[in-house]
Amino acid sequence: MGTQSIDWMSFGDLKDAARTGDFGYVIRRVRKASGLTQAQLGTACDLSQAAISRLENNGAGAYIMETLAKAATALGLSFELVGLANQQPNGTSPVERRAFLNLPAAMVAAPKTNGSAQPALPEWDNTQAATLRVATSSFRRLDSTVASRDLADSMKTHLQLIQSIAGEAPDNAHRARMASVGSEAASFAAWLSWDMADHGSARRWYGSSIKAARGSGDSLLAAYQTGSLASFEAETGNPHEALRLATQARRALGPALPHLASAWLSAIEAVAHATSGQRRACDRALKACAYHAELITAADPVAWPWIFAFDERKTAACRITCTARLGQPLHTRISESEIASALSSSHDKQRALLTLDVATGYLATKEVDTAYTLAQRALQEGIRLRSGRITERARELRRAYSSPRPPRIVRDFDDQLHTAYL
Repeated sequence: MGTQSIDWMSFGDLKDAARTGDFGYVIRRVRKASGLTQAQLGTACDLSQAAISRLENNGAGAYIMETLAKAATALGLSFELVGLANQQPNGTSPVERRAFLNLPAAMVAAPKTNGSAQPALPEWDNTQAATLRVATSSFRRLDSTVASRDLADSMKTHLQLIQSIAGEAPDNAHRARMASVGSEAASFAAWLSWDMADHGSARRWYGSSIKAARGSGDSLLAAYQTGSLASFEAETGNPHEALRLATQARRALGPALPHLASAWLSAIEAVAHATSGQRRACDRALKACAYHAELITAADPVAWPWIFAFDERKTAACRITCTARLGQPLHTRISESEIASALSSSHDKQRALLTLDVATGYLATKEVDTAYTLAQRALQEGIRLRSGRITERARELRRAYSSPRPPRIVRDFDDQLHTAYL
């Protein structure tokens, strides 16, 4: 629509809005700068004027990827500015890159020229690979509030479909793209297995995700999957393996490591050091995590597209987890405001796990009632979501406290743990 020549990425207010998730502002700002009405943009996107209005006024809420993609394409916007992954595998052209995005290209309205729409991209997997990636992303969004066991069977079927379609790929370029799709799906299957406390399956799926990522030729994706396995090993009591994998991920990316990736990997290393009781090494990693987290706003917000926003809340959560692993009193290292910030997560499972870490910190100062009040709340969530990971973490907390005559709240917690078995 005549806006492609403008470098919207150079506009500071647009990048700021993108970093905070206010993609509606980005669409509204560019639409007005392009001299378009909401109705005109809606026509170009095959949407109503009311739909465009809702999109522009959504603030930092949840967005439908297909709608964002339509508006961004019609306006000539970089997908990075509307929060859609815009990573380009080695050797792909700008046309092929659209199929690599997290949206079905068939749903994207092509820009209009001389009153007629450009033809749809004729690539074999424009809709196949991209639609499969959308499905994986949808499963990930459900994970925060849906039991992993309810998602696992659907994910297996999803993975079988990916494998079947990949087998029909006509050439190496398409096979590589499908490998990246399969890598992301396998990684999520590993996450589900981890939540179900099936560590053997989790390792196998993570291994598959790394192998597929390497087959895709995307070094960034391979490094992310290696880091994901490192996170799993750090959390499940294998700190030396976690540190080896984190180092491997860093080396794969080289010196130009995005601040978002650096903060995430430093957080993983901090937990690994805390698990092995290395306080000084843990503190160094936490400082590195906080340092890079502060610099993320000055960097490309989607340079590491698979990680959700890494902000002060994530840094505080990492500090809480490390404090629990080191067996230190909570309030000697974490402020009340940091605890409140960390526990404000909208991801039910992650919030429950972090609540158990906070409870562990209170237990270190013999505040038994406070610790087990929090633990009961977290375990209740774990039972509701049938999360083996949360239940196992609750058992670790219980093993950390021994008394010949435990108080009533601890006995109630024991009853709650017994319910988890049933």
